[in-house]
Amino acid sequence: MLAWTFGENRGAVSLRQVVIGLAVSMLTAVTLLKLPMVAHGFGVINDAVGVISTASRAGTSFVFGYLGGGALPFDPKAPGADFILAFQALPIVLVMSVLTTLLFYWKILPPIVRGMAWLLERTLGVGGAVGLSTAANVFLGMVEAPLFIRPYLAQLTRAELFLVMTGGMAGIAGTVLVLYATLLAPLIPDAAAHFVIASVVGAPASILISLIMVPETAKQRTDGLAVDPSGVASSTMDAVVKGTSAGLELLLNIIAMLIVLVALVYLVNAGLGLLPHLGGEAISLQRLLGYAMAPVCWLLGLPWDQAVTAGSLMGIKTVLNELIAYVQFAKLPPEALDQRSRLIMLYAMCGFANFGSLGIMIGGLGTMAPQRREEIAALGLKSIVSGTLTTCLIGAIVGVVS
Repeated sequence: MLAWTFGENRGAVSLRQVVIGLAVSMLTAVTLLKLPMVAHGFGVINDAVGVISTASRAGTSFVFGYLGGGALPFDPKAPGADFILAFQALPIVLVMSVLTTLLFYWKILPPIVRGMAWLLERTLGVGGAVGLSTAANVFLGMVEAPLFIRPYLAQLTRAELFLVMTGGMAGIAGTVLVLYATLLAPLIPDAAAHFVIASVVGAPASILISLIMVPETAKQRTDGLAVDPSGVASSTMDAVVKGTSAGLELLLNIIAMLIVLVALVYLVNAGLGLLPHLGGEAISLQRLLGYAMAPVCWLLGLPWDQAVTAGSLMGIKTVLNELIAYVQFAKLPPEALDQRSRLIMLYAMCGFANFGSLGIMIGGLGTMAPQRREEIAALGLKSIVSGTLTTCLIGAIVGVVS
């Protein structure tokens, strides 16, 4: 209903596509969460993520010593005082960037992406180009995935262009998936598996929300695409080098954004702290966002006494980014959210839908398709709404089936 309210050309929405999209999203979630064989498979993925995290820690401890997770030369005075985010958790992005590049160069991921694109075409009736971009978003970010269909971006219909943008906003890249899973592993069992499930379910869910908000009214012209991994790298070593370079750029971006955004939040809170206290406590950005987003979290299935805390996380995720929200999530006391609420929030925040990402998307897509730059910018704010509604839909589905 919210997607239809914020949408355009409401009379053109296809009820058939909506029903099929919702059914596919529900079926995918139930299959991935409830079938024992599939659950066992995701358990293997969770173990693999643990190995990747340990391997990353081996590299950081070798380079940074105890700052990177090596043996401490002293006894810590407080539990967790030896954890340094920049030296121990964030470098996982480097390792994942290299692994993703290698898997594409070795032609392991392309067949999986092609298979998912084919399924999306057959079940939801989307064109081959947008199906391919949406499927690639399971593994790649909002700018990397559309690179697969760069020659077709100028030909996409308005609805298809919006679908590509929604797919980017409604998911996270594989390069940061392991990082987020590492942050939430102490709170949520099999956190890595849940992040993978969120990425997979996000494909049909993003198509559903996108076609409600911007329904297709023109004949689709972008079918029959294939993934060509030949341009990824020229050799295995070249893939390692390119993956490392891309990961380093992403890592530095993340560190810089964290420093700036946390500082800005502190400044905003310092200004709000000058106002009269509310309920015996100082007014803060987190509290204001919590009150604003609490009804949304309650609709997702959280108890009202936990909705304000969860709403604060959703607000931080939307205004700042999901990394800061997950970092705050990991710092919550155990009594703040129960286990079911934590699981719902893991899914509801699992997307790039925020204002910082919007700038990245407009810049990236505008460079790839300069003739569509104005249309991309015009759809920008709407894509934040569609991406947020998509992840909230996934969170609500998980709340129902869990």
